[in-house]
Amino acid sequence: MTDGAVMETARVLVAADKFKGSLTAVQVAERVTAGLRRVVPGVRVETLPVADGGDGTVAAAVAAGFERREARVTGPLGTPVAAAYAVRDSTAVVEMAEASGLQHLPAGEFAPLTATTYGSGELLLAALDAGARTIVFGVGGSATTDGGAGMLAALGARFLDADGTPVGPGGGGLADLAEADLSGLDSRLAAIDLILASDVDNPLTGPKGAPEVYGRQKGATEDDIAVLDAALTHYASVLGPEHAALPGAGAAGGIGYGALVALGARFRPGIEVMLDVLGFAPALARATLVVTGEGSLDEQTLHGKAPAGVAAAARAAGVEVVAVCGRLALRPEALERAGIRRAYALTDLEPDPAVCMAQAGPLLERAAESIARDFLV
Repeated sequence: MTDGAVMETARVLVAADKFKGSLTAVQVAERVTAGLRRVVPGVRVETLPVADGGDGTVAAAVAAGFERREARVTGPLGTPVAAAYAVRDSTAVVEMAEASGLQHLPAGEFAPLTATTYGSGELLLAALDAGARTIVFGVGGSATTDGGAGMLAALGARFLDADGTPVGPGGGGLADLAEADLSGLDSRLAAIDLILASDVDNPLTGPKGAPEVYGRQKGATEDDIAVLDAALTHYASVLGPEHAALPGAGAAGGIGYGALVALGARFRPGIEVMLDVLGFAPALARATLVVTGEGSLDEQTLHGKAPAGVAAAARAAGVEVVAVCGRLALRPEALERAGIRRAYALTDLEPDPAVCMAQAGPLLERAAESIARDFLV
């Protein structure tokens, strides 16, 4: 194929997630584009940074044309933080990590029993105030395990102990819960479509629940995990135990449960929601090759992460998919089952992980050059 033929026929869609700790999804798209065009200068490239509902979801929406807004809300430790959300027409994209995420904790400081999702509720209020009728609520990357009680409190609910006093913040305080009064919830919530977007389908409690599976990454000790699991079990017995086993109830420290039981949210895999919101289908229809990826392609990728969702949609449309990643931990047959023809790992170019992360941008351009040579010329 000549360069002229490539220019006329090849249309590449770059739909990759972030390389966590190294590159944003937007930067990944920029670097891949630069590498492709170094080999095939005239290739047509369309970029659509993607996310699966976790951190980076708002940035992906903004890159797709949403307007970035900012609100001052309560952080997980109770101190004010700046949190972004995105709006286009009557749709808002709200990322709970912007308000209640691990990134708001000082280095080495955790609060597994007391961290609150109050700010996530304030961020939902900001979206309502902006006129949103549909809210995509991306949950993931949380510093919290409070079952969404803080979020609901910000939206007007009251959680009281036996003396009629509000319980303390965080999951630990829910052990004292005697009464949950949801009558004060903002009335606008009843008229919106709230979509719980997550790549996590865990239940609220138990061996696969939020405290046991995700508590340790939020600083919880084994004793803390037992306390949180018991407190959330009690919390669910007051609000509605039937919702505790629903897919997504355990997402982001149980904020999924709060959204499902009290806000009428409906759960959808995060990448499916975001592909719809970002306009992936029409972009895919214009493409002859898709480049997806994320920092680590591993077993978790296959369970609802962005590259798996992109690859599944592209395979259904008959469009070939390759992937870029920092680290590759999947065998070729696993990639093939996921719909990914080939994966290009930065560690194949630079085996030192520290150097690989520090030089991720230039290395990614080199990987994209290899894609261009293998698939475009």
